[in-house]
Parts: sequence; C-alpha cells; structure tokens
Amino acid sequence: MSLAPQPLKHLIPGWYAVVMGLTGLSLAWHRAVPLMGEVALGISVVVGVLGALVFGVLAVATVQRGHRHPEAWADDRRHPVHHTFIATLPIAIILLATVWVALAGSGLGPSTDTGPARWAVQALWWTGAMAQLLVTVRVLGRWFRGNTSGGLQWASATPALFLPIVGNVLVPLAGVPLGHVEWSAAQFGIGLMFWPVVMGLIVARIAVQGLWPERLLPAAFIFIAPPAAVGLSAMQFGAPNLVVWALWGMGLFTLLWAGTLGKRIAALPFGLAHWGMSFPLASLAALTLRLATPGSAMAVLAPALLALTTLVIMALVLGTVQGLRNGSLLAPEPVAMLVPAAR
Repeated sequence: MSLAPQPLKHLIPGWYAVVMGLTGLSLAWHRAVPLMGEVALGISVVVGVLGALVFGVLAVATVQRGHRHPEAWADDRRHPVHHTFIATLPIAIILLATVWVALAGSGLGPSTDTGPARWAVQALWWTGAMAQLLVTVRVLGRWFRGNTSGGLQWASATPALFLPIVGNVLVPLAGVPLGHVEWSAAQFGIGLMFWPVVMGLIVARIAVQGLWPERLLPAAFIFIAPPAAVGLSAMQFGAPNLVVWALWGMGLFTLLWAGTLGKRIAALPFGLAHWGMSFPLASLAALTLRLATPGSAMAVLAPALLALTTLVIMALVLGTVQGLRNGSLLAPEPVAMLVPAAR
C-alpha cells in the first residue's frame, strides 16, 4: 500500500497516546526498582528518553500540520471523537514532567529542588496542568450544546471520553513532589467528579446505541486508566491503604473485563487505536508495583503484569513502524455510521 497523499494532514492529536504509553511504561519500570534493582532503573531511563524524543518529533510535526493544514485542526476540534484526543497532548506533557521528577529523585539528571532544572520542570508541569484544565473545559463545555451542533452525542460517548478526566487525576504525580499539593488536589477533584459521570454515559451508549466502531475496540482498555491513575495519585496524598487496594481491585477487574475483547482486538488490523491499551496497562502495572512488598503474592503478580505491559508496548511500537512504512497509518479513517441497537 502506498503512503496516503499528505500524510501530515492525518496526524490527529491521538498520536500523543504513543508518548503516554512510553512515559507510562517508564514510570512503571521506575516503580519496579525496589523489587528488581538497577536494571529496572536503566530500562526506565531508556524508555523515558524514547518517550521524550517521540514527543519532540510529534510536536514539530503538529506545528507543521497546523501551518500546512489548518482545516484539519479545525476538523479535529469538531469531530465527535477526535476532539477528546486533544487531551493526549497535555497528558503527555504532564507525564514527561512526572518522569523527570521520578528520575531526578533517583539521582539521575539535574535535581528538581534548585537551579535552572527546577524552573524548567516547574514550567513543564504547569504547562501540562493548565493545558489539561483548558482542554477539559473545552471538551465538557460541548455538552451544554445538547445532542446537536457538535454537542454530546452517542458517537462521542466512547472510552476516549475518559482522557480529559484521567489527565486531571495525573496532575498530583509530579505536582505533589514539586510542592503544589493544593492545586494538585483541586485538579484531582475534577477527575474524581467526572469519572463516574463518563462511566455512566458510556454504559448508557452501549445499552441504547451499541458498541463503538469495531476498529476502536482497543479503546476499551481505557476503562483501566481511571482507577489505576486515581490509585497512584491518591498515594501521593497519603490515602488509606485499603482505599488504594479498592482502586487496585477496580483496575484489575476492568483489565479482566476489557480482556474479554482480546480475541476480537487481535483479529483487527493494526491502527492508532491500539495505543489506547498502552497507558492503562502501564498505570495498572505501576500501581501493582507500588503495592507489592518482597515475598508477597503481589511481588509475583507485579513483575508479570509489567512484563505483559512491556511486551504489548513493544508490539505496538513494531506495529507503528510497520504501519508508517506501508502507509496504513497517517491515512484517512473509514467512516462508521451509527446504527441503533435492536429493541
């Protein structure tokens, strides 16, 4: 298959999910250091640097796309699903700041306590946090338009709608170590408020309209992200251990729940939607590692989940490289019509 004409035009914001997956995997390996030692730290650094490089490439390409195809950016903002993927950009920035803080705390890289590095990581974190807040307002503000004129429609009620929500609950991961406890709690609260709301919308959509298009099935794994991310951030605030365990249980169940779609997902041709599996798996692996203690059952489960996550993301990287080479990615998406479920 030849590369689609003007491939840059089809670089939708969802491509930043690649950065989310890589930085999430970096953080998961960082959480494995107490169990696995310096090898885990080295892998965390390598994957984190790769995530930063991919972000840099995507950022340059995004700017070029804005200049060459401004209408494509406008289309993304109006699209019933693509507009939610805009949240992947600030989430990627937040996660890059989190990786920086985590690695600096391990003695790798400049300290974030004093000097220019402190100002740089503070600027990075604030940029991501404020952009995330604005994107959340923008996405949820569409709901007030009703079910017409680009408002809340069944087409937009997919797991991708969790992205603006998850971005807010990730803010404390770097915000608390950087000293912004109160503001981190404020954005964390936004995510907590809308997590069950979005869950209800998606379940209602399944009941009334049926599942989202088949090619977006991997997005079902995004169900894992809210409880896992909330659990990680709640630990930053010193949440009771049993609360964190309850959130871990939610994450484990949603993994098993989404896993029932495994055969159908494996039968799909590779697409960008498959990257929707990456960060949720990484966040659950990281939470499992946080709860693991030497000699416990979790100390066995956590490395196994980390290994699974690593293999999945490696497969996604290979699939992405192959898709870019053969032109199956950065191409126009098929249009799926909504068909009401039989009553």
